[in-house]
Amino acid sequence: MRFWGLTITAASFLLQARATSVEHVDDTYDFIVVGGGTAGLAVASRISLGLPNSTVLVIEAGPDGRQEPGIYIPGRKGSTLGGKYDWNLTTIPQPNANNRTFAQNRGKVLGGSSALNLMTWDRTSIAELDAWEKLGNKGWNWKTLYPAMLKAETFLPSPEYGTEGVGKTGPIQTLISRIFPKHQSSWIPALNNLGLVTNRESLNGHPVGVSTQPNNVSPNYTRSYAPEYLKLAKVNLETKLETRVVKINFQGKTATGVTLEDGTTVHARKEVIISAGSFQTPGLLELSGIGNATLLERLSIPVVKNLPAVGESLSDHIRIQSSYQLKPEYPSFDVLKNTTRAAIELAAYNAGQVSLYDYTASGYAYFPWDVVSNDTAAKFRTLIQGDTSLTAAVDKIKKSYFSSPQSATVPQLEVIFSDGYTGLKGYPAVNSSLFGIGTFSLIGVVQHPLSKGSVHISSRNISDKPAINPNYLSHRYDLQAATDLAKFLRTIASTAPLRDVWTEEYEPGKAVQTDEDWEKYARANALSIYHPVGTASLLPEKDGGVVDSQLKVYGTKQLRVVDASIIPLLPSAHIQTLVYGIAERAAEMIVKAHS
Repeated sequence: MRFWGLTITAASFLLQARATSVEHVDDTYDFIVVGGGTAGLAVASRISLGLPNSTVLVIEAGPDGRQEPGIYIPGRKGSTLGGKYDWNLTTIPQPNANNRTFAQNRGKVLGGSSALNLMTWDRTSIAELDAWEKLGNKGWNWKTLYPAMLKAETFLPSPEYGTEGVGKTGPIQTLISRIFPKHQSSWIPALNNLGLVTNRESLNGHPVGVSTQPNNVSPNYTRSYAPEYLKLAKVNLETKLETRVVKINFQGKTATGVTLEDGTTVHARKEVIISAGSFQTPGLLELSGIGNATLLERLSIPVVKNLPAVGESLSDHIRIQSSYQLKPEYPSFDVLKNTTRAAIELAAYNAGQVSLYDYTASGYAYFPWDVVSNDTAAKFRTLIQGDTSLTAAVDKIKKSYFSSPQSATVPQLEVIFSDGYTGLKGYPAVNSSLFGIGTFSLIGVVQHPLSKGSVHISSRNISDKPAINPNYLSHRYDLQAATDLAKFLRTIASTAPLRDVWTEEYEPGKAVQTDEDWEKYARANALSIYHPVGTASLLPEKDGGVVDSQLKVYGTKQLRVVDASIIPLLPSAHIQTLVYGIAERAAEMIVKAHS
């Protein structure tokens, strides 16, 4: 059996199984961490370990999901999206994407989005993290963040991966999946034939290439995610579940604690740390009086600090996908659509045997535009360099990625080889003649979109969902990039030897041929890949920053933000490893400040 037991002794509290709460007085703790997600559990556990005489409280709005099969079984990835462990947020209608509203899945559960994500474990380029320091964030660069990221993980060695770029002693376990679909053997050779080199150490700061990458899965093939950090914590850490914070309390400009939804006040002697994520951290700041004074005054919220950048600069990766019907001799993950086969595979999984439910995607490619074609790269370079609207400090960094030498080392595109169907068209219905076909999907991701959005509260009521407007495809580069990337997915699939494993393009299908067809497809099928960042940016205040280089909120005392919202530049990678690294680095700062 791969499952572990967990007993929760009270509905709203989770205490370490081997620990009891240290004594505290009148709901007062030294540190309060708002949000028990990816960053929150990491930073709280490291503070607990580094400051054993201080008390730490983590407040999480969701329940403990560690006994939920949809969370811990790798092959059930995606099954919890839109369910009870999800905040179920959506955007406002997006006019450049056919007025569609986009799901913005975020974890409302212990572990946050690390409990819901698809377990991709990769890393961005050296240049992109060094750019953080160039933006005015002293001490934030590859040299400091790389070891912080490595501190989070323990990698199970694999012949598919080298030795550089992986950690050896961290709480999050990573490995390369032992489920390797037969047709995936054509993936790397096809990209090689398109001019992309094989990269066997893609997590070492040099991500360009095609590779087999790890996932955050433990050797017993269960999801390894943020709650693993709790095993490091001492008796001084306490976690309060199914509890929502409605505001940060201040005495003058000093954060003194939080108010809960039931009106209870919890006090913090030393610091309040917000780790509520890119959509809810800015909202909590606004509800607490930190944000654009015009918005706050309109909602009759007393202004603690006029900080207009709160909730602005929202950036997210744009995704487009295609799928292909496999030849009969290539079975795919789609066989689990058959309930009998699914039951057999689940029984094998529960017995600790090799099972399709072990599967997570491992085929990845990161590359610049010149892999698509030199003409395409030149077209976008001319477009970006000639755009006089890109004057912000962050935009200037993004523009530099299109010019030598960075254009060769900073990926602009990602493509994921995913076994089974992924897309908007939907897998064939049970009563369809195509039901039962095997497919694979290519998921393309634009790494540095130029559209910027925002997220703000819509009322003073914490229960009202925020107004999320990513402005997807609003910059002409983003739309053209998604369109050209969709075309290139067909090129990849049509390149030997990958071309030899499939019979028909299932989505978008051969009817899509002209430039107009492809743009129409992009507008109708572009999606988020759920990597929102930037809404409480780590930047100088004059450049749109919300937190300084110590992650302290401008104009306040004893208040920090530690989560993805501080990321000033959307990286050419999935953000999970970076968020853990931010939490590790923040914990080092906090422990040093209070030692």
